[in-house]
Amino acid sequence: MNAQTRRLLVDGPVGPIEVAIDAPAGPPRGLALVAHPHPLFGGTLDNKVAQTLARAWLQLGFVAVRPNFRGVGGTAGSFDHGVGETDDLLAVLDHFTLQIAPQAGLEVHDLPLALAGFSFGAAVAACGAQALQQRGVALQHLTLVGTAVTRFDVPPIKPANAAPLAQRLLVLHGEQDDVVPLPAVLDWARPQQLPVVVFPGAGHFFHGLLLPLRDWVCHWHGAVS
Repeated sequence: MNAQTRRLLVDGPVGPIEVAIDAPAGPPRGLALVAHPHPLFGGTLDNKVAQTLARAWLQLGFVAVRPNFRGVGGTAGSFDHGVGETDDLLAVLDHFTLQIAPQAGLEVHDLPLALAGFSFGAAVAACGAQALQQRGVALQHLTLVGTAVTRFDVPPIKPANAAPLAQRLLVLHGEQDDVVPLPAVLDWARPQQLPVVVFPGAGHFFHGLLLPLRDWVCHWHGAVS
């Protein structure tokens, strides 16, 4: 993403996981994990929307961590339909908080935690948020962009008679998304009484609109603790 981006391999359930880490210049205000789109359709941690989400969290003062999913880049394994990818996302979180952060002198245990994802990565981020809630881990921020609700079983992030999966939720979708049609996302969100921010004129990959996308994520999540 920039000259300061660090790439390294961390241990995962089925072998190494390649990650890219961007850290703010000053003390971090939080930790954000960003999940990339579908690996079988060219999705990698270098995807422009995934990079844009990482830039937004970096601008907010968070350490931004982007893993490559199974079978992509230096990550071991093969595509696992979101199940193994969720396990890997949580493994990266555990490895970062227990090993990488202490070695780098970063104190992240008591800082806000954010999950973000684009398309398939949004589905994985939602599954990761659900798993963290089951662990009793507090998640402060969850950002889902172009959520692949037509292709994967995305859990409700604001379930009835239960606490939302994160304190601050952002579901953002392009008006002209031809990969995951907007009506499908509204059908997923409606039973949850979950607002969806619609980006007028945007397609699935937000071509020409990445800077406004970054700015909106920063605006929505700007009141970080």
